Amino acid sequence: MARMIVPHTTSTPGPARPVRKAVVPAAGLGTRFLPATKATPKEMLPVVDKPAIQYVVEEAAAAGLDDVLMVTGRHKRAIEDHFDNAYELEQALAAKGDTVRLDAVRDPARLANIHHIRQGEPLGLGHAVLCARRHVGDEPFAVLLGDDLIDPRETLLSRMLDVREQHAGSVVALMEVPREQIHLYGCAAVDPTGERDVVRVTGLVEKPSAEDAPSAYAVIGRYVLDPAVFDTLERTPPGRGGEIQLTDALQDLATGGTVHGVVFDGLRYDTGDKADYLRTVVRLACARPDLGPEFTAWLKEFVTGLENSGTGDRRIAA
Repeated sequence: MARMIVPHTTSTPGPARPVRKAVVPAAGLGTRFLPATKATPKEMLPVVDKPAIQYVVEEAAAAGLDDVLMVTGRHKRAIEDHFDNAYELEQALAAKGDTVRLDAVRDPARLANIHHIRQGEPLGLGHAVLCARRHVGDEPFAVLLGDDLIDPRETLLSRMLDVREQHAGSVVALMEVPREQIHLYGCAAVDPTGERDVVRVTGLVEKPSAEDAPSAYAVIGRYVLDPAVFDTLERTPPGRGGEIQLTDALQDLATGGTVHGVVFDGLRYDTGDKADYLRTVVRLACARPDLGPEFTAWLKEFVTGLENSGTGDRRIAA
């Protein structure tokens, strides 16, 4: 049976204070993308012409979160460098008058106030969030997972912040998935609220079997958390995989009626999976006004060639 956490106490949500801080866990090893991630953080793999993690920080900034804490690990220095100023490169581009590339290089450092802390040990997402306690303090905050990219045209995070302001407590992003895929996610038991896209979360289970899942609502990588979650994480024992699971801590809070969910049916990309990563690059390239028309035309021709000649014809790849 899937593991449910019995609450220690009933938690009371804090007042609906404005959310200004975001936490981005980025300490994973990226083993699914080896050997590319042997020396390059998986978060720095390019999606078209920006690293995946920049899309996440841009999403936070677009929602008004101007303070971002990266929770990283060893071999993640490239992330810190990316969101810092690169004076020599900037001077070289300025000397050439290349203002387009100069702005592209400067943009990451201008998105928000970026801070970094190391997780130290890979003890799970809940532990990564707990590492942010000193920086966050007693404020509500957002958590954005780097493997989940929300299309820049969507407003999921802003909607979650609105729900937090309305209901206080914590808010999770939910997406309905096929039952046979629910074992890949945290899963929420929910009650309706009267709002089409908002539910009250009554329980959470980490990666249940299809038979044990309380619903088809999967928790995806966006959270707006009340600081009460820190005390809960402190006393949450290691769960699935021997790690401290954020899902387990939220289950504790959910039993007190302080967790809501925003049901999202928009565009989401999973860059932690090889096939989905490739699909993400193609989709976002097609949506770009500077790349889309030419790339889409080539893609149609390429697919037609595959259908007519079969995948074994190497000339198609030229």
